[in-house]
Amino acid sequence: MTNSIKRGMILGFIGIVCFSLTLPATSIAVPYFGEVIVGLGRTVIAAIIVGAIFMMKKQSLPNKSQFKSLLIVTIGAVLAFPLLTTFAMKSLPVSHGAIELALLPLATAGFAMWRGGERPSKRYWIASIIGAITVIIYAIYVGFGQLQKGDLALIAAVIVLGLSYAEGGKLSKELGSWQVIAWAILIGAPFFIIPVGLSISGSMLQAPVEAWISLLYLGIVSQFLAYVAWYGGMAVGGIARVGQIQYLQPFLMIGFSVLFLGESISWLTISLAIIVVGSVIVGKNAPVMKKEIHLE
Repeated sequence: MTNSIKRGMILGFIGIVCFSLTLPATSIAVPYFGEVIVGLGRTVIAAIIVGAIFMMKKQSLPNKSQFKSLLIVTIGAVLAFPLLTTFAMKSLPVSHGAIELALLPLATAGFAMWRGGERPSKRYWIASIIGAITVIIYAIYVGFGQLQKGDLALIAAVIVLGLSYAEGGKLSKELGSWQVIAWAILIGAPFFIIPVGLSISGSMLQAPVEAWISLLYLGIVSQFLAYVAWYGGMAVGGIARVGQIQYLQPFLMIGFSVLFLGESISWLTISLAIIVVGSVIVGKNAPVMKKEIHLE
C-alpha cells in the first residue's frame, strides 16, 4: 500500500468517525437549544470558519451551472439533513437512527447512477429492497407496530443527502473536493441567520458544558471539517477504496450511542445493522449499464 493510499484511508476513517458522532451530538444538544439552533445554527458557525478560509485563499466564484448544483448540495447537506435528523433525534435513540442512516451509501450510489446516465442492475434493486424492508420492519417493531414521525424524517434525510452527496461528488471534479461543501455552507448561511437569531434565548446560557461542546462540534466538525477529511481522503486514496470505510459508520454510531448516551443495544439491533450494511455492500458494488440513447 502506497503512502498516498495510506494517507487517504486515514483521512477517510477520520471523516467517518467525525460523521458517526453527529447523531449523538445532536441528541445531546437539541433538548437545550431546540431544533432551529441545532439544525441551522451549525451552518452559521461553520460559515464563519469557511468565510475566513475563503478570504485567505481568495477563492473564485462558481459559474452559473456550478451554482445550480451547489443549490442541490445546500438544500440537502446544509438545510434538509440537519433539520430532519435534529427532528428525529428528539424522539429516537441514536442506535435506531444508525440503522436507518446505514442506507445512505446505497441512496448515494443510486442517485450517482441516475445523474451519470446509468441504469442500475437487478442486483442493485434487490439489495435496495432487502435493505429498505429490513429498516422498515425494524422501525415498525421498535415503534410498537407503526412508523414514527422520526423514522419518516430519517428516511427522508437519507434520500435528500444521497442526492446531495451524488451531486457534490460530481461537482467536486470541477470545484475541488472540500470546496463543494464550503460553498454550500456560504450559500445557505445568510438565509439561516434570521431564524437562528430569533430562536436565541437567555435560557440557553444555562445549558450544560456538554451541550455547548456538542453544538460547537456540529458546527465546526460535522458540518465542515468532517467533509474536508472525507473528501480529501477519497481524493488522495481513491473514491472506491476509501469509500468502503463508510460501511463502518452505523457500527461506530451504535458504539458512540452506548459510550456517550448510555443506550442499551440488543442483538437484534446489531443483527439488523449487519443485514442492512451487507445489502448496501452488495447493492453499491452491483454492475450498472449505460442507458441506451436512440437517435432519430
